[in-house]
Amino acid sequence: MVDLREGGRPSPPPVALTVAVAVSELGSTDLIFIETGVKINGAYYRDVLLSEHLLPAIKELSANDFFIFQQDSAPAHRARETVELLKRETPDFISPLQWPPNSPDLNPVDYKIWSVMQERVYKTRIRDVAHLRERLVEEWAAFDNGIVERAVQQWRGRLRACIKAEGGHFEYQMQ
Repeated sequence: MVDLREGGRPSPPPVALTVAVAVSELGSTDLIFIETGVKINGAYYRDVLLSEHLLPAIKELSANDFFIFQQDSAPAHRARETVELLKRETPDFISPLQWPPNSPDLNPVDYKIWSVMQERVYKTRIRDVAHLRERLVEEWAAFDNGIVERAVQQWRGRLRACIKAEGGHFEYQMQ
C-alpha cells in the first residue's frame, strides 16, 4: 500500500496501489497492477495473476525451458486449485510442504527490489495514484537487471539462514 499525503494540508484517506511482478536471473515480467478493491483470493490469483500474466511471461522469459516458480505460503498460493494448476503448468513443481513461510525476508522482490524502486520512484514528488503508476512503469523499464540477479542470488543463503535460525530472525546473519 502506498500512502500519499501532502504536508500541511488535511490528509486525504490513504490510497492503495497493489503491484505484482516475477523476477529471475533470466529477466523480469512487466509490472502487473491490481485494480483497487480487488480481493486477491485463490481464484483471482490463479485465474488472473498466474494464468493471464505471470505464467505466460515466465514461460517466455525461460523460452519454455526449465524454470522453478517459487512462491510463499500466502493463502491464495496454497489454495488447492492453485496448487493443481502449478503442478500442471510448471516443469519442476515444489510441493507446498517445502515452501517458505509468507515472509518478506525470503522474497527477493520484498527484501531488495521494492526498496530500490521506492527510492527511485520517490525522487519525484508524486501527485496522485496515476502519477505513482506512471513513475513505477518508468523506473521499472529502466531497472538494472543486475540488481535483480544479485537479489535472486541471495535467496539460497537467506533460506539457509532462516533454517539455521529455526524460522526466527536471521537478517543479522546476512553479510
